[in-house]
Amino acid sequence: MGRLNWRKVAVLCLTIYLLSIAAAALAQKTERSQNKRPRVRFVNPPTMHKPTGYTHVVEVTGGKMIYIAGQVAINRSGEAVGRGNFRVQTQQVFENLEAALKASGASFEGVIKLNIYTVDMSQLPILREVRDKYVNTANPPASTTVEVRRLFREEFLLEIEAVAVVPE
Repeated sequence: MGRLNWRKVAVLCLTIYLLSIAAAALAQKTERSQNKRPRVRFVNPPTMHKPTGYTHVVEVTGGKMIYIAGQVAINRSGEAVGRGNFRVQTQQVFENLEAALKASGASFEGVIKLNIYTVDMSQLPILREVRDKYVNTANPPASTTVEVRRLFREEFLLEIEAVAVVPE
């Protein structure tokens, strides 16, 4: 048997020790990040009517909340679009919401609440059709839709606010 090189043994032991510390730190960081993931629960209590296209209660635990101001049919250049055309305006509003969500690291998957203001409730089928191309229809957000006399500018037919949650 050859001589034992204590220096090499010490370096090897130190390396193993440092690697175990690094692995433990990584495991803790992973556990903390998993605990920070928002948990979202969509609830339609059996003691209430079954909603169509929205959820009565959305419960959030953890994560970062995003509140998006009411969006109207204004394009990136600041021009109003779709004058008199509810479908075109609705499409632009949802595109604006999508851009705002992306700017915060969110997506429509994280949208948990919509507040919708429209000047013509008879256009609700169009609103639902466009909305359903964006939101998670399996677990739709909580939602309120209100008909109003007018919005801040006469040419706008609807305005939508959104609340979303994203992981921290």
